Amino acid sequence: MSDNSTVSRHTKGNKTKEKILKTALKLFAEKGYKPTTVRDIAGVVGIKQSALYNHFKNKDEILSTLVDDLTSSAIVTIFERDSDVQELHKQGKALLHSIAITFKLISFDKQNEALFKLMMQEIYKNPAIRDTYSEHFYQENVKKLSALFFMMMQDDMIKSGDPLLLANEFFAPLFFYQMQVSLLKMDKKSTSSVVTMFEKHVDLFWNSIKTETQADTLF
Repeated sequence: MSDNSTVSRHTKGNKTKEKILKTALKLFAEKGYKPTTVRDIAGVVGIKQSALYNHFKNKDEILSTLVDDLTSSAIVTIFERDSDVQELHKQGKALLHSIAITFKLISFDKQNEALFKLMMQEIYKNPAIRDTYSEHFYQENVKKLSALFFMMMQDDMIKSGDPLLLANEFFAPLFFYQMQVSLLKMDKKSTSSVVTMFEKHVDLFWNSIKTETQADTLF
């Protein structure tokens, strides 16, 4: 067998695997994890159930892979886009603004919306989803932002205080607004009353923690 043939089969296999994941995510979000069967997923993908097992050993492994995708989503990696993490805190309000905008954009991304919906549905039922939300989806980002707030305090950019509490106070409304957007979209209602809240939250929050030497502008 030629190398080209092997590469072609590998590429086809990857495409099938991605299709299985996308289909499973859609069905999990729509029907729920427990009611969705492997047969359902294979049927929508257009393959035999036995062929699906060439890629995943069971439904739990599909969910586990989706959970892993969630932990590498835009929310989790918002602090890893800057090449010099040690200088990230110097962005001040601009950093908070970019985090809020990331939350807002994710609220309108179909892939992340489905992941978020799946997570909210399963968080009380599935330990893997619960652990992901608690340890990776929320706490990891709280810890990272807390460290940046501490550095801002050291540089006299913001008032002294509890950086961990500040990080929680900053993130909590963003999760709430994201949930509101999801619920409004689910009911096919306008999201215009919520979309501006992300930026308004940044303005209100920054004005409450900045020192007198800090400007009101983003940059």
